[in-house]
Parts: sequence; structure tokens; C-alpha cells
Amino acid sequence: MPLVVLPGGVWVFVAAGLVVVSALADSADSGLALCTGRSTGLGSFYDAVADRCSELAWLVALWLLGAPGALVAACGGLALLHEYARSRAALAGMPGVGAVTVAERPTRVLAVVGAMLAGAAGGLINPRLASGVVTVALSVWLVLGLIGGARLLGAIRAALR
Repeated sequence: MPLVVLPGGVWVFVAAGLVVVSALADSADSGLALCTGRSTGLGSFYDAVADRCSELAWLVALWLLGAPGALVAACGGLALLHEYARSRAALAGMPGVGAVTVAERPTRVLAVVGAMLAGAAGGLINPRLASGVVTVALSVWLVLGLIGGARLLGAIRAALR
């Protein structure tokens, strides 16, 4: 993803399409494994690692499009914290996922695709507009991450009492 956005212009639209395709492939892969009964612990581990790597690539791409580094790092940190908290809570005995929040991976996919599409469109009007639009979209990710994280931590606390 980061290499695709470097030329700018229409390539940012291509990057947004690649995010959508990769998210659909990830969902199809997971769904197929569950439906066929071929889900394994190792496969689940690889899926989680691949998800975090793809999110890192998205964030680097958004940074290359002009988002402030501190905002990119905050969004990435919140996404990691969200997934880490849920994983640790499951190990501590929490049944299920605890709570589905507004900061789940599908929301992050939508935020990235929206940021890329809006940034690409804004960049066609004025190249400086692209970074502002991407920054606003990442700010939405940050707010949703804070709300979702608080909701998840409340659910974990309730489940593990």
C-alpha cells in the first residue's frame, strides 16, 4: 500500500481499492476456514499477525499522504491496544469477544478507504488539500478508537469480575 500511494493522483484511488480487496479476501479466508471446519490455532495466529501488518501498511500510506506522524502513531497504538486487550482478556478467561465496539477492524478498513478516497479526490483539486482530508479521517479513527477502547475495557472488566 505505501508504495502505491507514493506517485499520488489516481494511484491513491488504486490503493483504496487494494484495501477493499484485501479486506474482502481476509473475510473470505476466515469465513471459509470456519465453514469448512478447517480453522486452526496456527491459522488464527497468522491471520491476526497479517491483520496487524496490513494495518501498519495502511497507516504508513496515510502518513505518506500527509497525515501527521503523531496522529498516525496514536491511531496505530489504539488499534493494537484494542486487539491486545481483547486477546489478553480471552487468555484471562473472558468468554467471547467481550463487546463489539465502534473501533473494530471493519471500521478501521472503512476509515482508511474513506481517507484514501477523500484524500485522492481532494488532491486532484489541490495537492495540499489531500493531507488535510486524510488528517480529518484519521482524527475520526482516533475518536472512534478511544470510544471503542473505553467500551471494550468496560466489557472486559465486567466479564472478568
